[in-house]
Amino acid sequence: MKILKISALVAALAGLMIACVESPTGRRQVLLFSNAEMSQMGTTAFDEMKQKMTVSTDSSVNRYVSCVADAVTAILPSEWRGSWEVVVFKEDSANAFALPGKKIGVHTGILKVAKTQDQLGTVLGHEVGHVLAQHSAERLSLQSVAGTTTQLVGVMLGEGAGKDTVMGLMGLGTQYGVVLPYGRAQESEADVVGLDLMAQAGFNPEASIALWQNMSAANAGQPPEFLSTHPSHETRISDLKKGMPKANKLYQQAVAQGRKPNCK
Repeated sequence: MKILKISALVAALAGLMIACVESPTGRRQVLLFSNAEMSQMGTTAFDEMKQKMTVSTDSSVNRYVSCVADAVTAILPSEWRGSWEVVVFKEDSANAFALPGKKIGVHTGILKVAKTQDQLGTVLGHEVGHVLAQHSAERLSLQSVAGTTTQLVGVMLGEGAGKDTVMGLMGLGTQYGVVLPYGRAQESEADVVGLDLMAQAGFNPEASIALWQNMSAANAGQPPEFLSTHPSHETRISDLKKGMPKANKLYQQAVAQGRKPNCK
């Protein structure tokens, strides 16, 4: 019996070693779910969001948001390129999200904070950055390793007590009452990846600073950084400034190649 337990432990550790990969910024990750599984879960979650929330029928808003989203997704690596489904939800909260399976959701409330196409490009670059860095898969994998929830794929695709938790792990916690925000490392990574993405798409990276200044003004009651899983607005702005030289070069190259969105 002891030999069997040891063998099982060795097999589990070997599986974790195989599943250990590097994120786009070189951070080590454990990923136990395939892209196909994550895409299926993302699609299921997105379909449920469309049933649960009110979808905007404003054609001008939909065209504008899709224009910005299309510009960002057009320059993604080949495995992520293609048609992304973009849906605008009539929600006052300043929020947006992207899911595996090439799904993007935008709340109308974010348009009061992201006031220009470049600022919205910052938001969508950040959200798509979470997908490219496989943050949902990382969180689901860590939750699975911790043993606090089981049969995650089955729960996501069907019904069960853990379904809300799975939705929260995929970044949809505010809609499901299970607030499980991305951690600081993942948020900072999405900022870095997103900044480069929006610059490559032809959006001015300097707008990212203005966006977070707007966010700070709109959330004056934000708790101190040490009490939050998210970096403070000041830290985010500081980190974005550090990445600005590279982003500006990417932006200049994009403009030189004729990539200059005109989303209105």
